[in-house]
Amino acid sequence: MLRTLSRPIRHHSHFLARAMATANTPAFNKPLYAPLAEIDPEVQNIIDKETWRQFSGLELIASENLTSRATMEANGSILTNKYSEGLPAARYYGGNEYVDELEVLCQKRALQAFRLESSEWGVNVQPYSGSTANFAALTALLQPQDRLMGLGLPDGGHLTHGYYTAKKKMTASSIYFQSLPYGLEPATQLINYEALRSQAKIYKPRLIICGASAYPRDWDYKTLRAIADENGAYLMADIAHISGLVAAGEQANPFEYCDVVTTTTHKTLRGPRAGLIFFKRTGDNAKDLEKRINDAVFPACQGGPHNNTIAGIATALLQACQPTWKAYAQQVIANARTLGSELVSRGYKLQTSGTDNHLVLWDLRPLGLTGSKLEKLCDLVGITINKNAVSGDASAQVPGGIRLGTSALTSRDMLEADMKVVADFLHRAVQLALVLQKEAGSKLLKEFVRVATIQEEGKQGAKQVLELRKEVREFARRWPLPGVDVSTLTMPEGFLDE
Repeated sequence: MLRTLSRPIRHHSHFLARAMATANTPAFNKPLYAPLAEIDPEVQNIIDKETWRQFSGLELIASENLTSRATMEANGSILTNKYSEGLPAARYYGGNEYVDELEVLCQKRALQAFRLESSEWGVNVQPYSGSTANFAALTALLQPQDRLMGLGLPDGGHLTHGYYTAKKKMTASSIYFQSLPYGLEPATQLINYEALRSQAKIYKPRLIICGASAYPRDWDYKTLRAIADENGAYLMADIAHISGLVAAGEQANPFEYCDVVTTTTHKTLRGPRAGLIFFKRTGDNAKDLEKRINDAVFPACQGGPHNNTIAGIATALLQACQPTWKAYAQQVIANARTLGSELVSRGYKLQTSGTDNHLVLWDLRPLGLTGSKLEKLCDLVGITINKNAVSGDASAQVPGGIRLGTSALTSRDMLEADMKVVADFLHRAVQLALVLQKEAGSKLLKEFVRVATIQEEGKQGAKQVLELRKEVREFARRWPLPGVDVSTLTMPEGFLDE
């Protein structure tokens, strides 16, 4: 694969032409023509600081990516002005002829990206996010208090797949529907499909959800389809995390077996933050499914779509249809496997002992360290990660693991050799976290943060934090940042650095 996936370019806002107010423009309207830096320097400064943070750090959150300049331009376009409740050619507002053209184009590209025929599959491109896409799909498929099964949150599932605790129903999927989670085989930490089959035989769900937010392996959709059919259930795949890899043909294809497929557009698909719902148009379960999905999105679950975001989705999908996309997806997976194997070589434990996709789930419990503490420390040194439950955790609020993803770093041109450097930074961060935890003399997170940020006599942790941060910053600033001409960047006022 080529070393450079995207050339450094100027931030898209620098390319926006500044429209000048005329002499006849009323004074109350003149601010409409001024640039952001002039009209709201506080917000501009926050944007500048976030740009510098992304340039100066290592983004390893598995649910994040770095979208292209073209996608940002589309998402920041004048389309934000238009209201367009309804579907193309059936709007509740006038003036939507070009919005209709855009939405139809986005639908066409969504099907093309996943190699789907419009006679067999349709897609709704209006959901604001993956969570709203999931709830709209549940609204279409289920009646209130119907039963569903999804992978449990501590085993890698998502909140919207029916998660609840002994004390609280956490999301709408458990508030409005009955839910029974399935889980992993303790010995292998892989999905136990036979246990799922046995549970489903007793529970008789109306819907089985497959998909995860923290599961490093691929899915057996054929077996899941068989289990769903045995119980008269719909099968829905939430491929939010792996959709970019599915589009590249680097993960199993859920469209061969599922009735509904949902996804976000901003993770491995590298678009703006939004969601998609694909639905079958053929087969026994497809009756009225298109109408039910579309009605569930609007008016049941949300209002008018964000047309500027749909434009960004369309542009991102166009990029996912290009021959180079497969090479990007392959590199994302290769980077994740390298990162995982490097951590294993240093004696660390990974859930499922490795990965088939873009993410690595790192079990910190053998070290006596929580994910919360390592996340805080990594923030201080310029490495962005997130705490995450691992299989067997008693509480998702105090998780014993960390979730890592390689999509964003791959978008910055990093390859396997660079993942070894990143793994070394993470190893040093863990060793430093153990030092800080000892110096804190307490299990409290606030004490851990205090000793990491305040230098005290006889304690070395805070000094080592600064040293590691300096090295991470120097390494991160060697790389391009999509949508930004890094040669023009300077540290903005108020940025917390050395």
